[in-house]
Amino acid sequence: MWRVFLIFTCPPSVACFGVQQRVQKTAIALHYGIIGYPLAHSFSPAYFRKKFSELQIQAFYDAYPLQDIHTFDAFMAAHPQLRGLNVTIPHKEAILPMLHEIDETVVVTGAANCITIRDGYRKGYNTDVVGFAQSLIPLLKPHHTMALVLGSGGGARAVRYVLTQLGIPWTIVSRRPARHVLSYASLTPAIIEAHPLIINTTPLGMYPHIDEAPSISWEGVGTQHLLYDLIYNPEETVFLRNGRMRGATTKNGFEMLVLQAEANWEIWTRPEVPER
Repeated sequence: MWRVFLIFTCPPSVACFGVQQRVQKTAIALHYGIIGYPLAHSFSPAYFRKKFSELQIQAFYDAYPLQDIHTFDAFMAAHPQLRGLNVTIPHKEAILPMLHEIDETVVVTGAANCITIRDGYRKGYNTDVVGFAQSLIPLLKPHHTMALVLGSGGGARAVRYVLTQLGIPWTIVSRRPARHVLSYASLTPAIIEAHPLIINTTPLGMYPHIDEAPSISWEGVGTQHLLYDLIYNPEETVFLRNGRMRGATTKNGFEMLVLQAEANWEIWTRPEVPER
């Protein structure tokens, strides 16, 4: 029996009445946003603007391309109206020293993608674990007992945390092999066959570089495999297409993104005040 997670979120298609009541108690416009670099094709601004319109609340969500994380304090000083932020590539790990508090998922994963801001007090969360877990669990079969995690960044840390919670042993694959870390060149068909769950956490194949893909031995991929790509644009990456053509079940990162966005919103609208 797979263990089920973590943070309550309202279904993406439902306007949560309790949340709507909480945010309507103030006449002050609520400001949120996302930091990262680059952000030209970010999913979040359009998603949250549509959500705010459906909830009929006065709120704004903007993309803030932040190339250098060391300018974050200056950025915050210039945007005192912000009540919450999403954090994306390449800052999910580097943001941690800029936070006053982190929750348990950040402690374990070493990465934050969600920040609450209350009177200048910043607390970090990792909602990638929610999105990944809730989108992966319905696809798991009894034979999905070993996993390869392609990549070692912030997204990979969330994936490894979820797999550990589910009791699925995992092995990292990286361009920089080390102890207990495989190189792509070492991925023989036998290793691929022995790991029926493969998750791509790298940006290889992300728009606009849609012809790229992790270099794995496709001969070992078959109908027993589940290939999950955290990328959502394009809808089908080369990684997923190659897997589908060999009979594997495939899943892109769009549902994960929606689920983590809903978890962000639930966190941002909690009525609690962070302890100092």
